[in-house]
Amino acid sequence: MTQESPAPVYGNAVTKVEPFGVDHIPDSERHGRPSSQFFVWFAAGLNFPIILLGFSAAWFGLSFPLAVGAIVAGATVGSVLMAVMSRMGVRLGVPQQIQARGPLGFYGNFLPVAYINVFSGVGWAAVTVILGGKAFAELTHLPYWLCGALLTAVELVVAVFGYNMINYLQRVLTYVLTPLFVLITVVAVVRGGAFFEADPRAAGYIGPAGGSITLGGWFLAFLVAWAPFASDYSRYLPDTPRVIRRTAWYTGLGNFVTICWLGTLGVIVGGSASGSDTIAALHQLAGPFAVPALIAVGLSALAQNFLNVYGGAISVQTLKVPVTRSQAVVAICVVAYVISLWGASGTEDKFKVFLNLTAYFIAPFATVLLLDFYRGGRGDPSRIAELYDRSRVLDWGLVAWAGGVAASVPFWQSDLYTGAFAAAHPGAGDLSMFVAAATAAVLYLLTRRLKPLWRRPAPDAPAGSGVAAVATVATDGDDRDDAADRTDRAADLAGRG
Repeated sequence: MTQESPAPVYGNAVTKVEPFGVDHIPDSERHGRPSSQFFVWFAAGLNFPIILLGFSAAWFGLSFPLAVGAIVAGATVGSVLMAVMSRMGVRLGVPQQIQARGPLGFYGNFLPVAYINVFSGVGWAAVTVILGGKAFAELTHLPYWLCGALLTAVELVVAVFGYNMINYLQRVLTYVLTPLFVLITVVAVVRGGAFFEADPRAAGYIGPAGGSITLGGWFLAFLVAWAPFASDYSRYLPDTPRVIRRTAWYTGLGNFVTICWLGTLGVIVGGSASGSDTIAALHQLAGPFAVPALIAVGLSALAQNFLNVYGGAISVQTLKVPVTRSQAVVAICVVAYVISLWGASGTEDKFKVFLNLTAYFIAPFATVLLLDFYRGGRGDPSRIAELYDRSRVLDWGLVAWAGGVAASVPFWQSDLYTGAFAAAHPGAGDLSMFVAAATAAVLYLLTRRLKPLWRRPAPDAPAGSGVAAVATVATDGDDRDDAADRTDRAADLAGRG
């Protein structure tokens, strides 16, 4: 006689507040199709920051073909990274931030998650509110602070409802935004398309090689910045080989298409603009089609910030801050809005500094997670309990991550700080991410078989017991399951392991 699976608590309900925070998602709650990941990431990529990055090609003095080639290269590597990390969510059923406890330790994970995920989530939310708020202000002539506040309010409500509503609205926004951005593309090409040649007199010219590496690195960095959140939007999908395989393809494709498309559009807009403000440049270029162009930019802020705010809230819970997911959403939205008021001027320069600082820290983080999953055996679902085991205080993955960051410092190219190597060899371009990732990989492989840096006896369960560890999973305050229900889910998980 087979035992029936329990009825889902959340299932595929769109208008129900998601009850899970950083919990492992049990089999009874697994639902959805791999194609959902295409819409999640395609819609997230239909946003103005990507155009802003392409806008920089003319500043570097790159030729049009070389700029597009750099964008395609960066998008390819970044999309493969996102595809692989999305697979991890399907297999393990936990957020990416929780997965990092494996190689770094339960508490060793706090520092990178606090910086990479919380700081990144808040920062990206602020950047996107600035660009979306400016677009709506340009369109409606309302004050920027009001437009930004309205955008933030919508993001807050959707992120509180959580996973299912975000998936649903990302699909809707894909259908709404795609024709608008197609219109922008056609208008940009017809009215001002400048397929320009290289310009050694450009303000940021550092040579074709250095310019290409830096520009392509920015597009890679844009996707690297998403990497700590990739599993958050695939962890509810059924754990089957077919779903895992198709999830990777849909995730990679959704990211690759929009990055290449809008990055190239940014190159065209930048090559024909007479000013440095990207919103104003787009308005000027769009001419009689400025209204749908600005609507597209404003709405695209929602598609990106649903993910930023939601992922940031999960990160706050990963740090064991005693708040519910909904409370964390509210806090992130308030902080991001306040930052957006400060950062509304000089957005382009601040954005690039922020992009660099996140990428330098995230690249080694993602490297350690990938190696731990594929080389360290973390892809085995029977080891999920270890991710909730507080006795695993610190592990060598933290050293690999920190070593990668430290090794990259001499290569940093940023308005905030320029490293010694970058200052001496500006024509080499920004190599920081690649040095950080390579160093972290070497350190992880050298230390992965060593004993944990710090492990203390588990007070609640015998060594090796997975049930107690999973039963103590940090749950969202909106989750009304009692302790007995959580223990039943843990026992079921341990039985499958």
